[in-house]
Amino acid sequence: MCTQDAFQAQRSQLVGLLVSGSLEGFESVLDWLLSWEVLSWEDYEGLSLPGQPLSRLARRLLDTVWNKGTWGCEQLVAAVREAQTDCQAPELSSCWDPHSPHPARDLQSHRPAIVRRLYSHVEGVLDLAWEHGFISQYECDEIRLPIFTSSQRARRLLDLATVKANGLAAFLLRHVQELPVPLALPFEDTACKKYMSKLRSTISAQSRFLSTYDGAENLCLEEIYTENVLEIRTEAGLAEPLQKSPATLGLKELFSSPGRLTDDADTLLVVGEAGSGKSTLLQRLHLLWASGSDFQEFLFVFPFSCRQLQCVAKPLSVRTLLFEHCCWPDLGQQDVFQFLLDHPNRVLLTFDGFDEFRFRFSDRERHCSPTDPTSVQTLLCNLLQGNLLKNARKVLTSRPAAVSALLRKCLRLELCLKGFSEEGIELYLRKCHREPGVADRLVRLLKATSALHGLCHLPVVSWMVSRCHRELLWCGGGSPKTTTDLYLLILQHFLLHASPADSVPCGLGSGLLRGRLPSLLRLGWLAVCGLGKCLKNLFGSLVYVIFLSSAPFSNLFILPFVSLRDNNISDRGVCKLAEHAMHCQQLQKLALFNNKLTDGCAHSLARLLACKRNFLALRLGNNHITAAGAQVLAEGLRANASLQFLGLWGNKVGDEGAQALAEALGDHQSHWDIRNPGVNSLPETPPGLKTLTPDSPFGFSIWGRGARGLILRAVIFRSKCYPINRIFSLVLASLEENHLQDEGVCSLAKGLERNSSLKVLKLSNNYITYLGAEALLRALERNDTILEVWLRGNTFSPEEIERLGQRDTRLLL
Repeated sequence: MCTQDAFQAQRSQLVGLLVSGSLEGFESVLDWLLSWEVLSWEDYEGLSLPGQPLSRLARRLLDTVWNKGTWGCEQLVAAVREAQTDCQAPELSSCWDPHSPHPARDLQSHRPAIVRRLYSHVEGVLDLAWEHGFISQYECDEIRLPIFTSSQRARRLLDLATVKANGLAAFLLRHVQELPVPLALPFEDTACKKYMSKLRSTISAQSRFLSTYDGAENLCLEEIYTENVLEIRTEAGLAEPLQKSPATLGLKELFSSPGRLTDDADTLLVVGEAGSGKSTLLQRLHLLWASGSDFQEFLFVFPFSCRQLQCVAKPLSVRTLLFEHCCWPDLGQQDVFQFLLDHPNRVLLTFDGFDEFRFRFSDRERHCSPTDPTSVQTLLCNLLQGNLLKNARKVLTSRPAAVSALLRKCLRLELCLKGFSEEGIELYLRKCHREPGVADRLVRLLKATSALHGLCHLPVVSWMVSRCHRELLWCGGGSPKTTTDLYLLILQHFLLHASPADSVPCGLGSGLLRGRLPSLLRLGWLAVCGLGKCLKNLFGSLVYVIFLSSAPFSNLFILPFVSLRDNNISDRGVCKLAEHAMHCQQLQKLALFNNKLTDGCAHSLARLLACKRNFLALRLGNNHITAAGAQVLAEGLRANASLQFLGLWGNKVGDEGAQALAEALGDHQSHWDIRNPGVNSLPETPPGLKTLTPDSPFGFSIWGRGARGLILRAVIFRSKCYPINRIFSLVLASLEENHLQDEGVCSLAKGLERNSSLKVLKLSNNYITYLGAEALLRALERNDTILEVWLRGNTFSPEEIERLGQRDTRLLL
């Protein structure tokens, strides 16, 4: 006997029991309480509200039952017990009169058994009920919403029969009695099949709708999805022209591609820039699997967000990762988990946004137990390596910057997501705008505006164009040509839609923006404060506004995502920016490549470098800086001890500028990661280094023999006759695709004989022949520090590849 006092004393334990499983288990308890008439129909409706947290519903149920006295409390405890037994029984023994004069009452009295009999056949029963006119098409569609499991659809059909007086209840009572009784299966098979069904329903509900970048609406993924260009990244050792187009494939060919980096690996990597559609691609994959359309070689698919996993502080095991952070089995958890361990080849795990993690991939800590907990970092790294769930396929998405050489060694295949093709842009816009004429006008506008059309290869930009189509079509010949123009346009779009119609100035442009200047200023300061506190996720698709005197209007300038690339910024604007950056403690990186900067901004940037003690990265590539500007920047570098990355590719600093930078770095005491400090773009000079990119210390890119020789000899040889020999110990040098040929490689080989720090040297795609490889082999005989030399994509015959690989396993061919 369970008194009300005893019931109240066990309240916390009862709440735990009711929420420990899933909504399915809770609804099974309600089935029993309805059948025993503990709950009235009004009680049941109040406990079946969609979207409510399960814990809240559980507490409301306890309150409802407690108010019914001791009998109600006892019945609830019995219902929990019956629901737990129900999960393990192949079929409930129950029969009813199919010709009962009170069909609605009998449906309720035998509800647990009817739900159990009906859920496997609910789709066919719905079709029959519609054909006989008992339910409408709208009611069918409501019951078939993808957010519901098969059992939930069965319950909603019974709920509808309770309130309809057109014979539906009598039809169900007769028809369900005629349905075949499910055969008794081994317990583990029953548990696995129920879990598969629940997993499909859950993933279908999660992936069917696509949230827009601004979070303002949800779109049907099936209607809007447009295929992106997927290129296969290979590092074959056979000689190929460097300009050969990479192989492409469609999403459905993801796991059937013949190109492999490592045959024994399980992980497939999809890299792409921000806004290129990585998350949407995974969402499409999930939906195709959940709907049974494709990827059916996998019985179980487990999707994970790296952004959410980054927030998990407690240790995880494989079991808790799958069940607690994806989908919980309603019964037979141990049997389901054992099946996953026994059949890993039928399992697919997806991890979206590896770049969201604050850690980098590491193979230092080996973890092989699927039940012992460890940190998220260790768990994920061992899953990707195959130390856990070996032979289960893993798909990882990431921005390129987060992908290290160490991670690439664990990859079966690497794909680059390039965004929309020319045809894809048009197809996407036509899917977004089905009203007559609108898509045609947008497509014509884009084709006539090459700058905007080029930006639209990124899906996020195509979405902006679609979102702002009215404003674009009003613009006439003044279409956006830079990233800033585009963000200004979308800002105007939101201003127009957030304002009363009679308060909006006629037309677009500075008039509208000046009219909302106070709001824009508040938004700007809010964004700057958020950036200062590193609250990037808080702002999402907000447009970041900062104050620059070179801006298009009223000293306002749009800063999309902590980057100012491709914005026609002049020296005056950067000088103003540098002045503000001096007082912003959290601002540590500036990307200013592809603008209109000259030597005129060098003094302000040099002062920023000299005075800002925590500044990490300054990217000035593809501007108009000469040797004079580089010499000024060098003075700032002498006083800087924090910078990790300096980009000056595509400028004209020449040998004199490179010499000044090298001498400045000679006085530098910290470890740096600097790419491209000098570019001499004279057309008669051959292209030189594009990247020299170690994991932490240092990197360069030079055009021009004099500058290249200075940097290479100083960095690789670490010779005392060059001024920058004191700055660091180089760990990794990436010199891929630099036309080094045998001459350059022979020079490098001499340096390797005296180098004691370099561990990885990447020389892929450099037109190296067997002669250059011989020089490297001679150097490696005297160097036991270096671990890998990448030589893929050079001009070796298959026989030469085999011979070289046998002579030294450190050559990766």
